[in-house]
Amino acid sequence: MDTPAAPAYAFQHTFVVEASDIDQLGHANNVAYVRWVQDVAAAHWHALYPTGPEMPPQVWVVQEHQIRYLRSAYEGQELRVLTWVADVKGASSKRCTRIERVADAQLLCAAETQWVLLDAGSGRPVRVPGAVAERLLPN
Repeated sequence: MDTPAAPAYAFQHTFVVEASDIDQLGHANNVAYVRWVQDVAAAHWHALYPTGPEMPPQVWVVQEHQIRYLRSAYEGQELRVLTWVADVKGASSKRCTRIERVADAQLLCAAETQWVLLDAGSGRPVRVPGAVAERLLPN
């Protein structure tokens, strides 16, 4: 997995590392990074579709995470998370995420996540509608 630079259209979110994110080694636990990756993906989706009625009852689920931990994050640090969809094929999409420390712009973590769109009623994969793919890939 390479660590691509974020495109200009990447969705950004900033937050502060909480005490509950810290593990016995005194830095953010790896599970916190996974949660941040998932949380920013959900925030991006809700920014694109804030009210929901444009979309049928569908839900994105994670099929696979690839995460590279590069540096530690500590309680009280402000972090910037950037995320973007790199491609959409059939019922799936590949989303890239970068987690950076705001103070020095150091890359702490890079992730690629494969998501699958499911029909909320049946739980079966459904093709990502063309209009949705266009919103996710604004190039």
